[in-house]
Amino acid sequence: MSTQPGEKLETFANPCRGRDYTIQLEVPEFTCLCPRTGQPDFATLDITYVPDLWCIELKSLKIYVWSYRNQGTFHEAVTNRILDDLVAACQPRFMRVKAEFKVRGGIYTTVTAEHQQSDRHPVTPVVMPPGY
Repeated sequence: MSTQPGEKLETFANPCRGRDYTIQLEVPEFTCLCPRTGQPDFATLDITYVPDLWCIELKSLKIYVWSYRNQGTFHEAVTNRILDDLVAACQPRFMRVKAEFKVRGGIYTTVTAEHQQSDRHPVTPVVMPPGY
């Protein structure tokens, strides 16, 4: 078990390449630092993707997310970098990274970045009725 953060994202072969299906990951404990003040920023990351050949291995994602804990970065930059790194690792058919940052200076920030293969259309999420 790793006791250090790391930037390497591991993948495994998509077990159902013949169909589109959605993988949704929630990372409620994302942290980085404000690049101006050095104060911690806290966010929940919502990662949604339709895999093609590869899926993201979850333990490597946990260690990757941990690598941001002591990095100073703007919300917009870190959200887009995470998307770029995940896309580079697994080349999904579609991916969305939504980062919902907790209040800082009286302002909540949500940044959403998307990637899709050039021949694809955005995924419309399936919304289940309340209590389902």
